[in-house]
Amino acid sequence: MCFRKRNGYRPPDHFNAKFYTGPVPADRESPMTRSETSPSRAQHHSPTQKPNTCCFCWCCCCSCSWSEDDKRGRRKAQETKLEPFPCEPCPKPTIEEIKQWAQSFDKLMKNPAGRNKFREFLRTEYSEENMLFWLACEDLKKEINKSAIEEKTRLIYEDYISILSPKEVSLDSRVREVINRRMQDPTPHIFEDAQLQIYTLMHRDSYPRFLNSSVYRSLVQGGSRSSSES
Repeated sequence: MCFRKRNGYRPPDHFNAKFYTGPVPADRESPMTRSETSPSRAQHHSPTQKPNTCCFCWCCCCSCSWSEDDKRGRRKAQETKLEPFPCEPCPKPTIEEIKQWAQSFDKLMKNPAGRNKFREFLRTEYSEENMLFWLACEDLKKEINKSAIEEKTRLIYEDYISILSPKEVSLDSRVREVINRRMQDPTPHIFEDAQLQIYTLMHRDSYPRFLNSSVYRSLVQGGSRSSSES
């Protein structure tokens, strides 16, 4: 055999056919080979076509998508439980009033225009819920109807105290325990401790940044120009 190979001998096609690895004639192709090279088969395995997602992945993706939609729906429902407080109607502040806001946080919070501008600043810091909670507590203190007190108390709790709310304010555990005990028989002053804690938080944390913000500086500059022109 080795002699024949060295001298260029080639066996006939029918010799050792089982070891033949050359191209197979069309009439001898197996059904499996023809089916794999058929146009329909090639189209099914097109390289540009993405493989079908397995059932497990599809179920997981759908469940995740449904879960996110459900969370967004609950969040939207929670955000609309309590009507947001509109900006308080008030006259344009004078330059003297604007400068007094820098003297103390109490003077800022006692002035309707000051509260509006401070609330505008808090919105840029994504902490407007602190002012909204404080305003809701002030509104609750004015209520005398028992059923209205119970309803407003429930809404304030769900919007600002509940850990499930996207507008939850930062309170310590002691204040939360006091509120939870008082929820059985609420009064207009049920959130008094919590309101004081949030007031202190805004005073120490947000108020210094407000005085250094562009919101307050533009107010001072605009008020100074108006007073000089008049």
